[in-house]
Formats: sequence, C-alpha cells, structure tokens
Amino acid sequence: MTPDTKSSAHAVLFVCLGNICRSPTAEGVFRALAREAGLEPELRIDSAGTGGYHVGATPDARAMAAASARGYDLSTIRARKVSVQDFHEFDLILAMDEDNLLHLQGIAPEGARARLGLLLDYAPGSAGRGVPDPYYGGRNGFEQVLDLVTEACAGLVDELRRTLR
Repeated sequence: MTPDTKSSAHAVLFVCLGNICRSPTAEGVFRALAREAGLEPELRIDSAGTGGYHVGATPDARAMAAASARGYDLSTIRARKVSVQDFHEFDLILAMDEDNLLHLQGIAPEGARARLGLLLDYAPGSAGRGVPDPYYGGRNGFEQVLDLVTEACAGLVDELRRTLR
C-alpha cells in the first residue's frame, strides 16, 4: 500500500503490538517533527497496540532513554489497546509492521474512515517494510527503530505539509 497523497490526515494513530516500544517512539518523534513544522495544532497524534499486554504502562525504559538522547520526550505516553472507535476517530492508522497491519485490517469495522498503512511507506525506499521490534534485543535495536521512525515521520510531515496547507 502506498500513501494517498490526495487526501489529508488530521488524526494519526501509530500502532505496534504492545504500545511500549515502536508506536510510542513514532508518536513522540512525529509529534516533535510536526511541532517543528508548525503542524501540531492541526493534528491529533496518538499510539496504541494491537495487544493489551501493557495497558497503562509507560514506554519501555530503553525506548525512552534512546528517544531522550535524541531530544524526544515519551514520558507522558501510556500504553493502550486499539479500539474499534479508533477506526472512526482517526484518518490514518499506521502499523509498524505487516503483522500488525493484518491484525488492524481484520478488526476494521465496515464504513470506518481510517486509512490503514505501514509507517515505513513514508520513508524513501522503504515502502512495504516493517519497523523491527527491538523488545528482545539490545540498545542498537532501539537506535535502529529511531532511525527508521524518524525518516518515515519526516516523510509523513512533508506529505501533510503539502496536503493540509
């Protein structure tokens, strides 16, 4: 799936499995980049997980440390599970990988307004790829997630700058 450049997204939801590593990182990075671009007031930005394993928890300490080292604050984010209502309240729901995208497609209600896709579809040369889950790995995995997410979120900001203005 490639991003639809003709429609604008005002509400963006980032989704991974547990909502403690990849999707909160994407939420924090995207929020900061949107703020820098002057778009944050026009956007609703959130993240969620397809699984409810960590509902109410802060992001993984390793994700928060890696993000903080690059100037991103994830401290106010709390894990939550994707709800059916999200498909009606968000314009764009971006999964971190194909497994989570397939899960979202399977639970999407008929008539929902949300467009579904992969976050890395917004990173040049990365369409169709997933952000790897760093949970069981070392520090380098969280750095790789930040690299990928930052590139994709910058591409998404560029698209929204064109479509929202």
